[in-house]
Amino acid sequence: MWILLAATALQASAEPALPEWLAGCWESSSEGSWTEECWTAPRAGIMLGTNRTGTGDRLDMFEMMQIGTVPQASGLAFWAAPNGANRTMFLIEPGAQPGLTFVNPKNEYPQRIRYWREGEALHAEISLLDGSKKVSWRFSRPGR
Repeated sequence: MWILLAATALQASAEPALPEWLAGCWESSSEGSWTEECWTAPRAGIMLGTNRTGTGDRLDMFEMMQIGTVPQASGLAFWAAPNGANRTMFLIEPGAQPGLTFVNPKNEYPQRIRYWREGEALHAEISLLDGSKKVSWRFSRPGR
């Protein structure tokens, strides 16, 4: 019995942690355009996210997202469904940079998605695998 409990605890601790620091709502604005992104708190191995981007009162795009564990890949994955399209999966890429980086070299664009925190700010970045065609956002909590 004890061996089974120890093995279960070891297996649970080997799973990657979901990014609690991402949970909540975030906003970014620049030159009349805006982006809002909201993430649920981690629960049951998953976080759900929404994003909407616009200019003035016009919605330019929206996206449904998910971060969760992928047992067959032994790690976290990020799924994105922009404007209601089919979901695309990006697998976590361990690295020296802070935060989380997800990649999918087969996706046309983006091929890399990265999130990280600097103090109270949330940063997000998308690019091709080699880092070219980079688009970045700096988010803050609404009202701050």
